[in-house]
Amino acid sequence: MGKKLFIAEKPSVAQQFAVALKEQYQKYNGYQESQNTVVTWCVGHLVTMSYPEVYDANLKRWREETLPFIPKEFLYEIIPNVKQQFDIVSKLLNREDVDRIYVCTDSGREGEYIYRLVDMMAKVPDTKDKRRVWIDSQTEEEIRRGIKDAKPLSSYDALSDAAYLRAKEDYLMGINFSRILTIKYGNMLKSHLKLDKNVAVSVGRVMTCVLGMVVKREREIRKFKKTAFYRILGYFSLESCKIDGEWRAVEGSQYFNSPKLYKENGFKQKSDAEQLIKDLQATSNEAIVESIEKKKEKKNPPLLFNLAELQNECSKLFKISPDQTLAYVQELYEKKLVTYPRTDARVLSTAVAKEITKNLHGLATRPEYVDFLKDIKAHGLFAKIDKSRYTDDKQITDHYAIIPTGQGFPALTSCDDTAQKVYDRIVRRFLSIFYPPAEYRKMSIKLKVGNEMFFSNFKALENPGYLKVLGQDKNQQPDDKSQGANANSGEEMISETSFEVVGKLKKGSKLHVDNYEIKDGETTPPKRYNSGSLILAMENAGQFIEDEELRALVKGRGIGTSATRAEILSKLVKIGYLNLNTKTQIITPAKLGELVYEVVKASIKPLLNPELTASWEKGLNLVADGSIKENEYLGKLEDFIKKMTNTCKELGNYAPLARIFSLVDYCYK
Repeated sequence: MGKKLFIAEKPSVAQQFAVALKEQYQKYNGYQESQNTVVTWCVGHLVTMSYPEVYDANLKRWREETLPFIPKEFLYEIIPNVKQQFDIVSKLLNREDVDRIYVCTDSGREGEYIYRLVDMMAKVPDTKDKRRVWIDSQTEEEIRRGIKDAKPLSSYDALSDAAYLRAKEDYLMGINFSRILTIKYGNMLKSHLKLDKNVAVSVGRVMTCVLGMVVKREREIRKFKKTAFYRILGYFSLESCKIDGEWRAVEGSQYFNSPKLYKENGFKQKSDAEQLIKDLQATSNEAIVESIEKKKEKKNPPLLFNLAELQNECSKLFKISPDQTLAYVQELYEKKLVTYPRTDARVLSTAVAKEITKNLHGLATRPEYVDFLKDIKAHGLFAKIDKSRYTDDKQITDHYAIIPTGQGFPALTSCDDTAQKVYDRIVRRFLSIFYPPAEYRKMSIKLKVGNEMFFSNFKALENPGYLKVLGQDKNQQPDDKSQGANANSGEEMISETSFEVVGKLKKGSKLHVDNYEIKDGETTPPKRYNSGSLILAMENAGQFIEDEELRALVKGRGIGTSATRAEILSKLVKIGYLNLNTKTQIITPAKLGELVYEVVKASIKPLLNPELTASWEKGLNLVADGSIKENEYLGKLEDFIKKMTNTCKELGNYAPLARIFSLVDYCYK
């Protein structure tokens, strides 16, 4: 019987497989070998798509007449700086004594693509038994399970087709659109920016859409005009009970539906607010409880982390960029501490949920988590987790949510402080789902002074539930609903003791009016994206799509993938289209990026629309699950490339663009 060859994506992963296989290995250049098995690795991509000049030397020069460039057959080549490793891998794959190949690259579209390119370029015969190892973590147990359950590589042909198409799509859009826009507008940008060298316009399927999202948000902020408003707060007391309430112009008020109002709880002019206070003071020095409502509310633990949610969390808490978060969680994954990071799912699979006690038992050995594990055991909720909202096979495509494995703790000490903090967030989010909901007591009070009404809302934490693990949201940023005219009009968090005191009030109770106060306020503009919120916006791009059917179609898909979003954002910053404040992680457009936005808007406008980008991404997923054929997708892609490129050739829009460039200049003075 021949040998089995295991090929991983990285040397570190290959080492984990070698350990899990429990054999005596001899190390060689680029691989390890035992009596029965050979373990080798790629170093990321070993093969890439060839540039146009490889097809024809005349294509090296960018000329309008050579576009659109759409080859009938795509060419590929070995990446020069990794050719030595490719040669080693190619030789191993084709060894006569190797009769079974286990493909152990990352379990996803990109990992599939990495191996398939190597297989194609190495011309590995189909007579060899090729099997796909699909794992969710790098623990020895999971690696051995993945090997045992490995399916024929052909079972992943549809995923491979989608991977090839994604690369072809990025290649064709990048080559054709970047070249035609550079040819037509590069000199115009160079002259306008007074640069010494030509400006190459870089565009891409996802990248340009993200640029558009940031520019549009910045322009909303620029156009925003603040509106001042004036709210009235009343302060009331009865013995030891003191409460404050906000006036609102509800039905019965002399200002109900008045044009003097900014919404129902503020005036446009301060003088009108002052007049109301005078009227109130002249009416009565007592407020009567018109109604009092009490209820309880439960708040469930949040869903588990996927990569986008984790990147957003780390951007807010630790002020690190999405690519830094990905690097940290990838390190944790390779050290067996967490499961596969490049996932869009926020739930567990049924199979994993049924064996979740293994993860919990492992965490119980850590002093910082042992008390939480005691609580979880006491509640016994882990036994029902497979029937909860945190388990749903329908929401999982390739991988379930990011969770701790409960293993690999010796390696945690070798991680830096931020990596350990990222791990702690993953663990706490995971442990929180086994806790009961947080329980609140809520009270709403309406106070009447004459014909005017004041409203008070109170909230007290009765049972912290999962907040024992996550904390009481002290690190969370206020959401948009708490801003502007609604500020301070929500619920006031008070202690249980204070809640009991206020709760003694009854309908008809009379309180003394201590004081009235005018609170100045003003509307606030939309928030700028930070690196984390932009990643989330990319994941939830459906919110920007007006077409209801398409919005439903791309729900949960977004633009880009969990594996590529951080890289795309980093590239936009690197090429000078976006600015990233490394301290705050706030993202703004750079002048060059905004000018490129105008160039694209005036020439290939669909590239800026989330509808287009999300629909292409959805199409790739339909290819991956076998719903549509590769040729169908490629045909539509080629038609789009031809149409957009040829339309751009015919444009003569330099004069209007020059005027728009001048307007952009004004914003950067």
